[in-house]
Amino acid sequence: MLKSTLLQNAGWMMAGQVASLLFQALYFVVLARLLGAVQYGVFVGAFSFTSLLANYSTLGSGTVFLRYVSGNRSAFAPYWGNILLLAFGIGGALSVVLHWLAPHLLNPASASLVLLAGIANCLCQPLTMEIGRIFQAFEQLRITAALTVLTSFMRALAAVAMLLLLHHASAWQWAVASTIVSVLAAAAAALTVTVRFGWPTLSKKIITDHGLEGFGYSFAASTSSVYNDIDKTMLSHYGMNSANGIYAMAYRVVDIATMPVTSIQAAALSQFFQLGRSGLKATRELSNRLLRRALPLSLLSAVAMFATAPLIPRIFGQGFAESATALRWLCLIPVFRSMHLMTGCALTGAGKQNYRTLAQITAAAFNFGLNLWLIPNYGWRGAAWSSLATDAALGVLNWQILQVLTKKSITHEFIPAS
Repeated sequence: MLKSTLLQNAGWMMAGQVASLLFQALYFVVLARLLGAVQYGVFVGAFSFTSLLANYSTLGSGTVFLRYVSGNRSAFAPYWGNILLLAFGIGGALSVVLHWLAPHLLNPASASLVLLAGIANCLCQPLTMEIGRIFQAFEQLRITAALTVLTSFMRALAAVAMLLLLHHASAWQWAVASTIVSVLAAAAAALTVTVRFGWPTLSKKIITDHGLEGFGYSFAASTSSVYNDIDKTMLSHYGMNSANGIYAMAYRVVDIATMPVTSIQAAALSQFFQLGRSGLKATRELSNRLLRRALPLSLLSAVAMFATAPLIPRIFGQGFAESATALRWLCLIPVFRSMHLMTGCALTGAGKQNYRTLAQITAAAFNFGLNLWLIPNYGWRGAAWSSLATDAALGVLNWQILQVLTKKSITHEFIPAS
């Protein structure tokens, strides 16, 4: 039964991701031609900067919901209210703070977009993502998939409309359109949850009881944002807008190619938490089973990206010609991600989030140090080398931690209490 539910949920997520992939592919092609490499780099600089702190806007309230409300609909209302309260309170405050910091850290063109980017990335997008956790908790991932498709469809529609009407747009114009799409998507997601499950209520007890735990989830997620987005922020800081556009476009292709792995992970997350009640051995077994499916998919994606990389300038325009080389450097990232995502979920599900967080902090510090050295000297190539090294190191580190903790738990099982 467990296997059947997991496969069904993975199927829904995969279907949603495939549909989303088609719209995202259209969106990226149109956006590249709409903005060009330089303006795309300006846009990416602002949105990557806000992504560094975006995970703190909800303090992990969706993951807290997933852990404590899975299969228990009676606890829905206060935990749903907790998500809304944190998203609007902290997300709104972060948008203002980042807007104030931006002129000191980014080039002027990117800094001018940060308030819009903050509304999209620190308020709307986290709220939509945490709402997805609600449907994961009740194993209704077809709704999560539908919301994912809706967001991608609206972005593609906006990009196509702007290309037809304007032919060429500035980063500012696209930032306005993208923020409007994010607001509409978040509103649609919130309405869907409320209609399906009921109105939210507010409870201070949830914040006091689970605030620290939620902060831990946010902190862990923010460290992954650091090693995913700090390179683009640093390219913006050094004024390398064209290089940022070239690198970010290749990185987006990698993100799309990783969707099969993230679909499996999203479908299995609720199962990790349920199996985690039986201990680390159970979550490790699930992680191993999922890796046997995820690794072949990741390798296939890597081969496909390497082989098709020369098509990038034909699809996105000659301004992105160097993105073909960038993609070939980055093509192994889905393989490394499949390793650290599945092993990381095994740790989280078994209540070992602190170990996963420590590994991610180490990876983030490693990535930042490499970028400080490589980006000023090698531009986007330095960012690509740093990303490869970081994802590979995190995969190995998570795997080693999982092995050590599992051996310790097995040893304790067989040592009688004195």
